[in-house]
Amino acid sequence: MAKTVSKPEEKGVSVVDFQNEENRWQALKNNEKLADGHFYFAVSSTGIFCKPSCSARLPNRENVHFFNSIEETIKAGYKPCKRCRPTEKPLGERHATAVKQACRTIETSEKEPSLADLAKEAGMSPQYFNRIFKKVIGLTPKQYAIGLRHKTVQQDLGSANTVTEALYAAGYGSASRFYDGAKPRLGMAATKYRGGARNVPIRYAIKETWLGLVLVAATEKGVCAILFGDTHEQLLEDLSCRFSGAIIEASESGSDFEGWVETLLSQVEKPSAATHLPLDIQGTAFQERVWRALQTIPAGKTLSYSELASKIGKPGASRAVASACAANSLAIAIPCHRIIRADGGLSGYRWGVGRKKRLLDREKILEIQEKAKQ
Repeated sequence: MAKTVSKPEEKGVSVVDFQNEENRWQALKNNEKLADGHFYFAVSSTGIFCKPSCSARLPNRENVHFFNSIEETIKAGYKPCKRCRPTEKPLGERHATAVKQACRTIETSEKEPSLADLAKEAGMSPQYFNRIFKKVIGLTPKQYAIGLRHKTVQQDLGSANTVTEALYAAGYGSASRFYDGAKPRLGMAATKYRGGARNVPIRYAIKETWLGLVLVAATEKGVCAILFGDTHEQLLEDLSCRFSGAIIEASESGSDFEGWVETLLSQVEKPSAATHLPLDIQGTAFQERVWRALQTIPAGKTLSYSELASKIGKPGASRAVASACAANSLAIAIPCHRIIRADGGLSGYRWGVGRKKRLLDREKILEIQEKAKQ
């Protein structure tokens, strides 16, 4: 039986309703980062407006006024805070943009770019950029490049005449370099999974979201489970059943894992936002093929089981595709909620059809909003 410890304390305000002024005030008092972008607050005694997460001294409640947008706040005569800089993109978003560009550079370069070159492109020092890249992606630029070459090898094996040909085409100078790097890429071994992840340390955190409670769990290799539920007990039982031999512990604040959790919470809040978290999950070759195809479906779009089966080149495998979707344990990250019945109706969803409907509705609304901005 899995070993568990007490659940971590929950902190902050639910992101469900920031239209309510009392919730906004509570978010302001807690410097709630998840509230950023939902509203802004202005202080009449200073003429300054801020983001909810601003670390400046808490103003008196009678001097605080809330606004839905930057435009509304400026129109009312307030100036942006020089501490939290509400008119600029959030630091995390700026970092994500820089990392995304670095990923594209790595993916499109014939020769692996150096850390110094990537950092210069991002306008950061190599050491700082290396930390930012790992925080966003979960891997260093070097590890990302190695993983990309491994993926290229897998894709080329089907068309290459020999394995050696595929290795050289992917940029490996010798076969030994590929095999030396293969073990870290594979994550938890298949035998570990079949043994209930015996003695594998797994950290977890449970957070409140607009979809209810979500449990995020990870090994040292990456995220191994993203589960929705109604109670802490239910979620921990689900995790323990999946990894019955693991050493399951609540995460400690300040760890790298906390960065993964925050990234996941951001994607739950905005399902259309792409994330590149390291995943530690193992399935059959067919399941992994289905899961990869699921990740290519844009937010706001849906496919039927038969359409997904055709997409992976298996038009007669609708039932097998449905089973692969049901086996998915990474909600949101592998968006199986974007699969519907051929008649357009919502089919089963392991975390509840109600959640599935809310996710799809939210994605459609966000898609409309994005198109309106263009």
